[in-house]
Formats: sequence, structure tokens, C-alpha cells
Amino acid sequence: MLARNPENWRKLLGEKSWPRIAWSRALRAASELAPKGLYARALIIIIAPIVLLESVVAFTFMERHWNQVTRRLSEGVARDMAAIVDLYESSTSKDDVARLIDIGQLRFGFSVAVLPAGNLPTPQPKPFFDLLDRALSDEIRAQVKRPFWIDTVGQSRHVEIRVKLDQAILRFVAQRGQAYASNSHIFLMWMVGTSVVLLTVAILFLRNQIRPVLRLADAADAFGKGRPFPPEFRPRGAREVRQAAQAFLEMRERIRHHVEQRTTMLAGVSHDLRTVLTRFKLELALLRDSPEIHALKNDVNEMQHMLEDYLAFAKGDGGEEAAPTNVGELLNEVQDETEYLGTPIEVRMRQPRHDLVLALKRQAFKRAVTNLVTNAARFGNIVIIRAGADDIWLRIEVDDDGPGIPPAERDNVFRPFYRLDHARNQDAGNSGLGLAIARDIARSHGGDIALGTSAMGGLRATIRVPL
Repeated sequence: MLARNPENWRKLLGEKSWPRIAWSRALRAASELAPKGLYARALIIIIAPIVLLESVVAFTFMERHWNQVTRRLSEGVARDMAAIVDLYESSTSKDDVARLIDIGQLRFGFSVAVLPAGNLPTPQPKPFFDLLDRALSDEIRAQVKRPFWIDTVGQSRHVEIRVKLDQAILRFVAQRGQAYASNSHIFLMWMVGTSVVLLTVAILFLRNQIRPVLRLADAADAFGKGRPFPPEFRPRGAREVRQAAQAFLEMRERIRHHVEQRTTMLAGVSHDLRTVLTRFKLELALLRDSPEIHALKNDVNEMQHMLEDYLAFAKGDGGEEAAPTNVGELLNEVQDETEYLGTPIEVRMRQPRHDLVLALKRQAFKRAVTNLVTNAARFGNIVIIRAGADDIWLRIEVDDDGPGIPPAERDNVFRPFYRLDHARNQDAGNSGLGLAIARDIARSHGGDIALGTSAMGGLRATIRVPL
């Protein structure tokens, strides 16, 4: 059935035939092996046409010029040899032979010797690049028309040919330059030399063109991580790169202006609202203590905590500048300041003998870690803070032995005001902004926060920022 109906084969193999699958796999492998950087790709764009052009030129030269010149030279050598052979066969005395040998040496540039009659040597192995051997053999076969033996492999600067006659064997030794174009390497050397010079100029030029792009990338990376802006950065390079750099600087100024305006507005709002809450507290303090007054005081305190969380979320990092920060000292401060929660908190440094210092917005980062620790202490009986760094990232893990968070809800808890309906539900004074504030601060440092399962069975919150 399959052999009779091609449609069955098409259904069995699928819509894509194996040549298409092989071609797509080859393209995928080539894309994976291709360089990813702009510098390397630009070099390939320059080098590939040069190599292709040189290959075509070299092939054309070897095929046309070198091959043609070699055949012409081989033809001339074969004709000279044929003339000497004819003169030798027409000679009648030893003086004629001696004169013929002198003529071959002086006029034709041959070293001619007369050997006793016999068999020719066994053929020598052909060289790998046997253009000379083939061209000279064809011409000798056409011009001399006698059995011959040729050696183009032995002495590198000479060619030996032996021609078998009826009464003797004539041995000819000629310079290799007489039989083939010996100056071809000069052309190849000039071609390779000019290519090296062009590639060197291209590499230097590309390096100067890529450098402004790399500086722009470094400046954007530093700005995204909240680190100090490179002081030497300014628009440089090609017109398009300068336009991109100028647009980045203008965007940076707009963002900084927006953050300053928001910080100023939030500071005013915070001051006004705190003033009202302070008056509420004073008025409640003047009233006689009663269950209703106590409840009102709790509501005011809860309102103040919620207000602080809202303002902290809206304010973000508050435009704080990054500065060198000792991570171990910061974590010890978090441990001391969260002792009031009553939950044992332990700090473990993976490299305790080395101070871990990197550029951080200290107060903002401390608040992010404090939010994670407070969240863990609220639902667990023990909290462990681990900190360590590799070549790329600083990682701080906050583990607890609480009920944890289901995997399906771990992304949702970072949404502002999102509250779970399970074990980690809201309690008094919880606004649902702690994790959102922590992630916002981590991302302002160029990092992120991820939730997982702790080795103690609870929740593990991992904050990581680039070094």
C-alpha cells in the first residue's frame, strides 16, 4: 500500500521531507557556530569577500597564466631537445657529438650526456602537484617522439630527461625555470602580503568603530544597574552611533528628571500624611484609655505601616546612588534590626574569610533583604540567610521552614497588593507590597528575585545582582 500510494509515504514522513530537515538542521548548526559579536561578524563580512576574490584570482592565474606559460616553456624545451636528438642522429664522428654537447650547453642551456644503450630507469612517482610533469611529458611525446624517462621529483632545481635512441641514451639536465613559470610565487606573495595589509587596516578601523558601541553598551548597563555613570562617556564614532548615544543621554536625563519630580512629590505627600497621623496619635493619647481607644490606636498604627509601604513602593530606590557596600556587614545589620520579630535568624557567608564588597544602593538593597527576612520570619520558626558570589552574580538566599508558597503562585506574589488565600495569607499590618518592593529594588540593580523550595521544607527567596 505504501509503495503504491505516495500520499501514504507523505503522511508517514510528515509534511517536511528529509532534505528539508537536514538543511534546516545544517542552518541551525551553522547559526550556532557563527560568531555572536558585532566585531567578529564585521570581520567576517570583510574577510570573506577578500578570501573569495583571492581564491578566484589565484585560480584564474594558475589556470590561465601559470598553466599557459608552463606549457609554452615546456614546448620550447621539448623542441630544443628534439633538435639535439636530430643532430645527434645525423652526426658521424665523436667531434660532432662533442660539438653537439657544447651547443646544448651554450645555446640551449642543457647539460647533455651520452649514455650507453640500454633500458630506461623505472618511472618515478608523480608529484602531488604534477602540472610540470604532465606538460613537459606531453610536449616531449609530441616533439621528440621517442621513448623517454623524466624525473621532476629528484633535484629541486633541475629536471632530468632521458631519451632512448637506437645506439645510445641521451640524458638532458635542465634548470626547472626553463620548463615552467618559476616566478609565480612572487605574484602569490604580493597577493597574500597586500591581503594581510588590508586585513590589518580593516581590523584597526573596525576596532575604532566598535569601541564607541561598546562604551554605549557599558553606559547603558551601568545606568540599568543603578551604578555610577562612566565619566568619560560621550557621543563618539560614526554618525549613527553618535545619534544613538545622544538619544541615550537625553533619555537618561528625562528619567532622572522624572525620578526627581516623583521623589519630591512623594516627600511632600509623606510629610503631609505623617503630620495628620501624628495629630491623630496626639488626640488619641489625650483621651481616656478604653477598648475603643485602644482599637483606634491599633488602626492608626496599621494605617501608618501601610502608608510607609505604599510610599516605599512608589518611591522605589529614591534615586539613591550606588556605593561600595560590604555585604556581610549589611546582612548583620538586617539580622540585628529584625530581632524584634522573635524568630531566630542566622547569617552564613559562603566565603567568610573574604569581604564581599560591591557597588549597591545600600539603603534600598537593605530594605529589599529586610522585606525577604521579615516575610520569612512571619511564617517560619527559623530563618537562615546565605550569601555568596561567583564570577558573575551575588546571590543571597533567605530560607525558612514555614508552609511555603505553591509553585503556581510564586510569580503572582510579586504583584502589588496580591494576597494569598492559603497559609501565607495577609496578617495585621501586611499590605502585600513587601515582595513587590524587594523585586523592584533587585531589578533596579540589574538583578531579580526568584522563589523556590527551601531545604528546610519552606520557602527559599533568592535575590541576585550582577557583580
